[in-house]
Amino acid sequence: MSTHPFDKAIALEHSDIRAGNFTGATSTDYWNMVGPFGGTTAAIALQSVLRHPDLLGTPIALTVNFAAALEAGAFDVQATAVRTNRSTQHWTIQITQAGADGEPNMTTTATVVTAARRETWSASDMPMPEAPTPESVERLSIGPSGVAWLDRYEMRPFSGGIPAKWDESLHHSETRMWLREARERPLDFCSLAAMSDVFYPRVWLRRATRVPAGTVSITTYFHAGPAQLAEAGTGYLLGRAVGQQFFNGFFDQAAHLWSEKGVLLATSNQIVYYKE
Repeated sequence: MSTHPFDKAIALEHSDIRAGNFTGATSTDYWNMVGPFGGTTAAIALQSVLRHPDLLGTPIALTVNFAAALEAGAFDVQATAVRTNRSTQHWTIQITQAGADGEPNMTTTATVVTAARRETWSASDMPMPEAPTPESVERLSIGPSGVAWLDRYEMRPFSGGIPAKWDESLHHSETRMWLREARERPLDFCSLAAMSDVFYPRVWLRRATRVPAGTVSITTYFHAGPAQLAEAGTGYLLGRAVGQQFFNGFFDQAAHLWSEKGVLLATSNQIVYYKE
């Protein structure tokens, strides 16, 4: 069976220079307008930690800061465990790419917190919203767009879809939809991190106006372990995204992802730049 496109996009080779130093290359399968889909860049940062020989536990938090878009081609990743405690481990990640002069240019910085979770009392105060069955919702079809990563996901919005008319009317910024990999692939932490960033900019829905926009920083919190991800398997996730404040060129949007059985798997918050 051929390698899944997502696994190709986040593939890393560990170098002999130092522990946690990896090399990779961008993927045309997940290309966005001016660079790779931000979700795959986030997944690459997380992958460098998950591949590190000194890893403790599983991810609980990932923050990715997009300083510049990666260009097509090779890049380097350095993951460093800056502190290891009894139950938590703190990481910094840097993604660099050689410039025209051959010197490394910083494109992405990130932090990851991993933890050795222990069985204890658990509960959720964020129940999954009521939703129609995935099969009863029409799949989103964008048509030719030149944005390759959109074809990698099956998205079925049942509330707050892309505006039918770009008429500058005002709407609520919430979207609810079912989503999963377009080509079947079991859910894991890296794909969950990527899917936390699949929602289009909330400012487009809020104003029914297309303006240039891009994520500056995104933080994803993981609320599940390997068993819960395995239970979700290749099924749909229910995603909800909503904007919270739009102010002078930046806005934030929050997102939630549940499994089909209603288990809250991840939440995320990001700050997004938009241009007038």
